[in-house]
Amino acid sequence: MATADVTVMGAGAFGLAVAYACASQGARVRVIEKRHVGAGSSGGLVGALAPHVPENWNDKKAFQFDSLIMAEEFWAGVEAAGGVPAGYGRVGRLQPIADARALELARAREGTAAELWQGKAEWRVVPAGDFADWAPQSPTGWLIHDTLSARMHPRRACQALAAALQALGGEIVLGEGRPEGQVVWATGYEGLLALSQELGRPVGNGVKGQAMLLEHDAREKPQLYADALHIVPHADGTVAIGSTSERDFEAPDSTDAQLDEIHARALAAFPVLTGARVLERWAGVRPRARSRAPMLGPWPGRPGHFIANGGFKIGFGMAPKVAQVMADLLLEGRDAIPGGFRVEASL
Repeated sequence: MATADVTVMGAGAFGLAVAYACASQGARVRVIEKRHVGAGSSGGLVGALAPHVPENWNDKKAFQFDSLIMAEEFWAGVEAAGGVPAGYGRVGRLQPIADARALELARAREGTAAELWQGKAEWRVVPAGDFADWAPQSPTGWLIHDTLSARMHPRRACQALAAALQALGGEIVLGEGRPEGQVVWATGYEGLLALSQELGRPVGNGVKGQAMLLEHDAREKPQLYADALHIVPHADGTVAIGSTSERDFEAPDSTDAQLDEIHARALAAFPVLTGARVLERWAGVRPRARSRAPMLGPWPGRPGHFIANGGFKIGFGMAPKVAQVMADLLLEGRDAIPGGFRVEASL
């Protein structure tokens, strides 16, 4: 390709989404990835796109809400451009309600959701019987059902973004490559460690997660959440379960007995999965910024270089909005990045 206007370092969720958004606006885009598309945590299995609780509203919650609302149109555009399915579906989510106090709180949040979610999605308290055997066991007999949560197959979504970018004339270079133009660093947890070293203080780290893929067709069902587990039915007739959160680890891509425990807890919480064949065990390291929010914007002290990192557990949910604000910043100089998302917020 001719000289790039924008070079994105890293072909994960944030990197590919930003590259796609820039190419959609006519920029010449090059992505450089040292391993393969979706090589890091973006190549995982779970793909739970879930909102924050609708209360105590702040910039992070508002940003994520906007992104989740944008997601359907965003992923439809990706699929139309590249012809590769991303596995997106706004299927909603079910959560059990443990006791009378939690039930009272959940019902109060019905009202705050109606206001904060602007009538674009619902948070409702419903009888567990409404969902037959596809429901978490709930001590009260009631569930939270929100219609904002969606699912995404991370690995497929990365392939869909890559195909869309290339269809728009973008280039993906595997291995070593020379950055040109404005440079966006979306290099996952390794990038956070490198940035910490350059800035002389910790700005983020990696948190390992282990997940599992089961053979169980529930593609039209909502995702489930209980006992700190995500159960995500994918469009291809599989169900993902996960994940662990490990601050200390030696092997970033190996699974162990902690995943066996996750499996056992999933079967206890969701007996409908009993007997489902295990198709894959996966582990990867998610980038967690010190601020716990995505890290976006200029790289301090390095003109023409930018950061898009720190997606942690919500990278795919945040990707449509991250792509929009970063493309606006790079191509038009319009800065709509919340203050808490800036690199300086993690210093």
